[in-house]
Amino acid sequence: VRAQGDTYQVVADVSQFEPPDIVVTTSNCHVAIQAEKVAEDGTVCDTFTHKCQLPEDTDPLSVSCTLTETGTLVITARR
Repeated sequence: VRAQGDTYQVVADVSQFEPPDIVVTTSNCHVAIQAEKVAEDGTVCDTFTHKCQLPEDTDPLSVSCTLTETGTLVITARR
């Protein structure tokens, strides 16, 4: 978690996954990123999981995320 001015930022490289395969959840200042790539035969061929805790002064209603064209997931939250 990086602090930049009045925001916190979490960055993750999920370029090997398609946007529908990526799930971001938040709960009690915790952020969880989960992604799963399923092969044509139905088997899971790649997974990504990352969990982190945002600082206590985070505004929980301000958490948002953006996926860049290069596959970088950027999660931001205001203090």
